[in-house]
Amino acid sequence: MTARLAADAAGIAEAAAFLRAGERVAFPTETVYGLGGDATNASAVAAIFAAKGRPRFNPLIAHYASAEAAFADVIATPLAKSLAAAFWPGPLTLVLPRRAQSPVADLVSAGLPTLALRVPAHPLAQALLAAVARPIAAPSANRSGRISPTSAAHVLAELGGRIAAVIDGGDCRVGVESTVLDLTGTLTGARPRLLRPGGISLEALAPLTGALDLAPLAGDQQPLSPGMLRSHYAPTLPLRLHARDVAGDEALLAFGPPLPGAALVFQLSAAGNTEEAASRLYAGLRALDAEGGRLGLSGIAAMAIPETGLGRAVNDRLARAAVRDGGVDVD
Repeated sequence: MTARLAADAAGIAEAAAFLRAGERVAFPTETVYGLGGDATNASAVAAIFAAKGRPRFNPLIAHYASAEAAFADVIATPLAKSLAAAFWPGPLTLVLPRRAQSPVADLVSAGLPTLALRVPAHPLAQALLAAVARPIAAPSANRSGRISPTSAAHVLAELGGRIAAVIDGGDCRVGVESTVLDLTGTLTGARPRLLRPGGISLEALAPLTGALDLAPLAGDQQPLSPGMLRSHYAPTLPLRLHARDVAGDEALLAFGPPLPGAALVFQLSAAGNTEEAASRLYAGLRALDAEGGRLGLSGIAAMAIPETGLGRAVNDRLARAAVRDGGVDVD
């Protein structure tokens, strides 16, 4: 039975006790709910992979209470420190070479010589990290490849009975995972590489990072961070991208004025705001998938979203959610 803990001092204390004992606890961040385990406990980290059904070659993000604590485990570049000063606490993950003396379990990094780390902004996440007093490894709190959770109810639907507890902190503000930058190459003069667009836009990063390396990793290269697998964030119903029309037996994920004729509609942002769309994306996919499945609909059609602001992150998640055996379905 998974305990649903209140977002108060007692709930934080109970969650921290679970984590120190090697248990798994889901908790809210500003991006999505994370499935936390003591990052210094290899057995606890292995239990995260087991609960999610996650492949062990796919690394996790280690969450810290402060930049000072995070940088004690890695070799921090000047750019990393500048980015941390600007965006931490917040939805930015940095990949850096890990220090030999880091207590973080090797499984968190999937055996790589790097570590993906961030300082979350959510007050409950901050309180939990302070109470545990050690880094927490935390991928999204859902089954591997499925839609990420932005509420405690989503977590329980995905992982109820598989984890010790979830702290109910309401809906997540940002709604998509953190932006991930690989800074390891900057030690030798290379540009920072974007591994995953997310809650910090490229426009916000540009004054500090300059032009980013946007080239995807080679198909056979091991992921350097979460969110890089080709198929991810997927609903059960087939998802069709860049829809210019919609069939009567399809659900519609709308952005701006909705296309006519859909059997079911979820509006991401009537005003065409990409931040609002990001905050509503996963809830929308879950709602259309559940109700569309109940109604026997053939699939979900998603309207086009511009590649500006958080639109890049939304489009990244939709593209991965649309991958099927036959590829991506795009109008």
